[in-house]
Amino acid sequence: MGAVGRSSARTSASFAPGHLTGVFRPALDARDPRARGSLGAGLVLSLGARAAARWSPGGARRIRIASDLGGSLPISEEVARRLVGGERGTLELFLAHELPVGRGFGMSAAGALATALATGDLLGRNRKESIATAHLADLFGGGGLGGVAAILGGGFEVRSRAGISPWGAVDHRPFPFPVWVASAGGPMPSFPLLTDPGFLTRVSRAARDGIEALERSPTPANFLSRSEEFTDRLALGPAPVRRLLRKLRTQGAWAAQAMLGRTVFAVAPNSAVRRRLVNAFDSAGVHAVELGVSRLGARRTRLR
Repeated sequence: MGAVGRSSARTSASFAPGHLTGVFRPALDARDPRARGSLGAGLVLSLGARAAARWSPGGARRIRIASDLGGSLPISEEVARRLVGGERGTLELFLAHELPVGRGFGMSAAGALATALATGDLLGRNRKESIATAHLADLFGGGGLGGVAAILGGGFEVRSRAGISPWGAVDHRPFPFPVWVASAGGPMPSFPLLTDPGFLTRVSRAARDGIEALERSPTPANFLSRSEEFTDRLALGPAPVRRLLRKLRTQGAWAAQAMLGRTVFAVAPNSAVRRRLVNAFDSAGVHAVELGVSRLGARRTRLR
């Protein structure tokens, strides 16, 4: 039983990982929006969004959401409103973002899902309802296409059917390498791109047979190669991104653009390439960070 009907306040916390998309193709034709999103593949990161929530039952319905970013968080706010529904009480929730927003780290999906898991726990909602609420808010709010489904598990993920379970299908596999990330430009708002039919057509053409090839051979090396191919075909990155990608690839690293953002992600297959990769970032004057790939997906946590 959740907080409904209790006289005392309750608290809950959750974590939802960030995500790097290497290749994707929109899948938006299903009648049920829970079956919409994208096919594709990406990496679930060790950093993401953390939610700390408190529910005080009784009185007028109030929802207060704040974050380390300041300003409004319309997607997460929509998640909270839908899960609170007609319950009388006050929800206070704080979101902490461990990765930048608008840079291709899937932070809108992470924030939506972290909000959903913490709020749903307090209000006695089951996990499936919370996940569906986050997915729909992210999808209709212009945050992304399938990010919530991707981060329900960890590692390297391949989405062979769009949407959340049981409509969608996501295969999560171990990924043996850390991943380097570096920003090569400012934020890239996803909403204008994901609502542009011409851009979505470009994306589908760039994906071509890459996703099917990944389904046949879902290996880390194939994912990284297909991500490079997708990056080059889509040609979304501005000149600084393209220059950095070329520089990193000449050092023997896999390097691609995080979709959708002006962020480069790179993986070194061995220690020698890792050293060259570090030197390449330094010589380019680019600040890069090495991140782990999470073994786990979104989950409830303890309050810090």
